[in-house]
Amino acid sequence: MSDDERITIIAETFEAAALEFHRRKLASQGFRMAGPISTQRFELMRGAERELLFDGQPMFAVTFSKED
Repeated sequence: MSDDERITIIAETFEAAALEFHRRKLASQGFRMAGPISTQRFELMRGAERELLFDGQPMFAVTFSKED
C-alpha cells in the first residue's frame, strides 16, 4: 500500500468528518473506513521539539484506506 492509499480527515465535529467522505466521493474511488471516527489530540514532533496542533484541542479524526 502506498502513502496515497490512506487519507486521514481531521474535523472539529463528528458530522464534518463523516460528511467529507461523501462530499469527496471517496467510496467511488475505492476508499473504505479503516477504523472508527474518534476524538484525538494531535502533536507534531520536530526532532526533540513537540508542537501541539489545534491548540491542543481534541479533534475528530477518521482514516480511510483504498481497497486492493
